[in-house]
Amino acid sequence: MIANTPQAPYYAVIFTSERTEIEEGYAETSDRMVELASEQPGFLGMESARSEIGITVSYWKDLESIKNWKMNAEHTIARETGRSEWYKAFKVRIVQVERDYDFRKQ
Repeated sequence: MIANTPQAPYYAVIFTSERTEIEEGYAETSDRMVELASEQPGFLGMESARSEIGITVSYWKDLESIKNWKMNAEHTIARETGRSEWYKAFKVRIVQVERDYDFRKQ
């Protein structure tokens, strides 16, 4: 589903990843991170897709909200496990969204 974001400006965190073959605990942790992020102040929405690479984009009100999410204890543990178990490589990009165009067929 496409996230319903507010009028720009706002911020996006783009997480691009390549997975290892290890599956144990990944789906459950991923689901928990979506649940937990959505409870964070300043969270605006999320979109995700995976094939050869995974791309997850989360949207945030401001940089402070992103910083607070990064400092979340459960999120920190998930990141550490991701580095050691689930990801061959990943990249995180933080950008300010200056414009956003919306089209939806009725």
